[in-house]
Amino acid sequence: MYSGNQTSENQTSSTYFILMGLFDQTKCAVFLYTLTFVLFLMALTGNALLILLIHREPCLHTPMYFFISQLSLIDLMYICATVPKMLLDQVTGDNTISHLGCGVQMFSYLTLAGAEIFLLSAMAYDRYAAICRPLHYPLLMNQRVCHLFMSGCWFLGMLDGLLLTAMTMSLPFCQFRKIVNFFCEAPALLKLSCSNTLLYEMVMYLCCILMLLVPIVSVSGSYVLILRLIHSINSAEGRRKAFATCSSHMVVVLLFFGASIYTNMLPRSYHTGEQDMTVSAFYTIITPVLNPFIYSLRNKDVTGALRNLMLSGMRPRKF
Repeated sequence: MYSGNQTSENQTSSTYFILMGLFDQTKCAVFLYTLTFVLFLMALTGNALLILLIHREPCLHTPMYFFISQLSLIDLMYICATVPKMLLDQVTGDNTISHLGCGVQMFSYLTLAGAEIFLLSAMAYDRYAAICRPLHYPLLMNQRVCHLFMSGCWFLGMLDGLLLTAMTMSLPFCQFRKIVNFFCEAPALLKLSCSNTLLYEMVMYLCCILMLLVPIVSVSGSYVLILRLIHSINSAEGRRKAFATCSSHMVVVLLFFGASIYTNMLPRSYHTGEQDMTVSAFYTIITPVLNPFIYSLRNKDVTGALRNLMLSGMRPRKF
């Protein structure tokens, strides 16, 4: 017979999932969680500041900076979907998450990740149009086209999130519900199912191919054409300027797509749950911190806008 405590624990485990913290198995957990909190604040500050600068400065009201502001918005929401819950669990000592809460978190991060994937493709096309089709650029990338691109990004991201979340959360889960991750990620939940998940894995793999390979082909094609044009430019200064306009975006693409392919497309036998958690931490925490710096440190327009903002804040107000 089971005792009352055991019965209560079983009922709780059948209703809730238990999240394994990012640093719970290390001796320096307090320091590492404090560092994560600092990185979280840096991501919030950096992305919010970039959005403010792009919205405030008329010289930044171009398609390229419109897409960068949308990327910052997605990164802002992305890190807020996972990190606050993890930090709160560390403070309260309660690392459980309800079935509904797990589904909401999964839908949020899948939607945002999907939207970012297609946004990076749109940004690559924008750079192709600006560099390879400069005379037609105002027609190819006008305000209406930019908003259509973003509407498509959000629609496809939500479609992916809704499909995979509904399929994952409808699976029967075993009594032991410890998720080897710091948030409800689909591959980690898949390992807890008591049913045959072969069909689900095939559908998920197909979705990943459509969500990753199609944008990768689009991005690769855009940059092949861009690099070919850069190579044909006779002026070294012209080549440098042309490459500088797309080098930051290429770095972001490599970081995000590399981590996504590792987590979602490699067979499970090639990586462990702990490795998945490390890679997940990279693209949910590190990438949102790095993106504002990647797009601002080497960008004279953004640094100039920041300088103007600081100078305007230092000017005495007239009463």
